[in-house]
Amino acid sequence: PANENPLVKAFAAEAEIFKGYDEYGDEVYGPATAADRFPSPFSNENAARAANGGALPPDLSVITKARHGGASYVYSLLSGYPDWEEVDLDGNITFPRETSHGSSHGDGDHSGEEAHDGEDSHHGDSHDEPHGLLAQPIGQYYNPYFPGDTTPQWTGDPRHIPAGGFLAMAPPLADGQVTYLDGTEATVEQMAADVAHFLAWAGEPKQEIRKSTGLKTIIFLTVFAILLWLSYHQIWEKVEH
Repeated sequence: PANENPLVKAFAAEAEIFKGYDEYGDEVYGPATAADRFPSPFSNENAARAANGGALPPDLSVITKARHGGASYVYSLLSGYPDWEEVDLDGNITFPRETSHGSSHGDGDHSGEEAHDGEDSHHGDSHDEPHGLLAQPIGQYYNPYFPGDTTPQWTGDPRHIPAGGFLAMAPPLADGQVTYLDGTEATVEQMAADVAHFLAWAGEPKQEIRKSTGLKTIIFLTVFAILLWLSYHQIWEKVEH
């Protein structure tokens, strides 16, 4: 199991956590184990809110169980932030016009109007024009996978309001942020997948063992039921009822 992995134990031991009190009543701290809770980086709730723009960070120990989609939601959220190149100095995000190459409107008048737009329209240049801006509130960050409502900040077509919402957590991942021991390239997608897998394991470290035991139990009960059925017919085959 992962919690018995020597590397996991070594990483856990890097943190010093409260272990209890000694015989004199003094606090005792020692290296953490894989079974211990992560120590909070903040001394209390007020300190946590002050360091995160007034928002209280959620408990990540069971986040994959507390959110619809589980680990997939965590991965999508971490890797779903818009690129910084798409955000201007005012915090606005430009959404390009939706493309519909080769589509037919079935309306002769519309086709005629497009024909008078010039040769550039045939190359799809008009589709590159922005069709709306999304203004991020101060201290908030847009993410298409975070549940919310972007209607008040949307300046484009009300029929094409961007999905998602705003949250206080800034994009936590950036390419090259960590170094993998095996030389794996540290892309945002790779790190997001690793974080999602880790949180899924942290929420239920014995899940794989439980599922493995459950599968073996089902197989055993199935074979046992078949043997009982065959034995029943063998014993009572020549007995009149």
